[in-house]
Amino acid sequence: MKAFLLAAGKGTRLRPLTYRIPKCLVPIRGVPLLDYWFDLFERHGIDEVLINLHHLADKVLSFLQLRKGELRKRNIKVITTYEPELLGSAGTIFANRSFVDPDEDFLICNADDLTDADLTDLVEFHRSHEMPLTMGLFEADEPQRCGIAELDEEGTIVSFEEKPQNPRTNLANAGIYVARYSIFNYIPRKIPCDIGYDLLPKLVGKMKGRLIRGRLIDIGTPESYRIANEMWM
Repeated sequence: MKAFLLAAGKGTRLRPLTYRIPKCLVPIRGVPLLDYWFDLFERHGIDEVLINLHHLADKVLSFLQLRKGELRKRNIKVITTYEPELLGSAGTIFANRSFVDPDEDFLICNADDLTDADLTDLVEFHRSHEMPLTMGLFEADEPQRCGIAELDEEGTIVSFEEKPQNPRTNLANAGIYVARYSIFNYIPRKIPCDIGYDLLPKLVGKMKGRLIRGRLIDIGTPESYRIANEMWM
């Protein structure tokens, strides 16, 4: 199975750390974040990954070169694509749609999450329905800071809003999705194009939500980064 791993962000909220280290390589207990993703992909049979690059791309490429032999042993093939101009998360997916075949499901993951989510469970749930997308969800302590979904009794997402002032639920977007090729029919033709703001609102009523099994920390702020280094084992 294939996965898009979105890693081109500048990590502005983690500055000054991200002035010299790309966000996808910040160390958690001494281990670069990308290594956690490769561990997770190996456990769940993800064997081909496309990583988009922009900020400090040369450092990510150097890291991948150093991990080349290890990735081969893990049976993970990594493809990179450089974005001189950031395309946005949805723009990246659309620009690289040839990476996936029309008859296969695929994962979309935010590289700045630290997680041990059960990707197999999420994929199996996705294959139990025919909608274009399954969104991994978690229960947020601060839903105002997240993309928030509301589900009906069948697990269909009937409303979605990024960072709502008055959240209807605490079911937050985990930044992990399973998608079908038909997802490309819903991506607006604009640059930059964001999954949360531009794509997901078009899929309300046409996507399912599933609580992830496992832990997830968004390594987006100095505080969450500190918590990850203190708590993750």
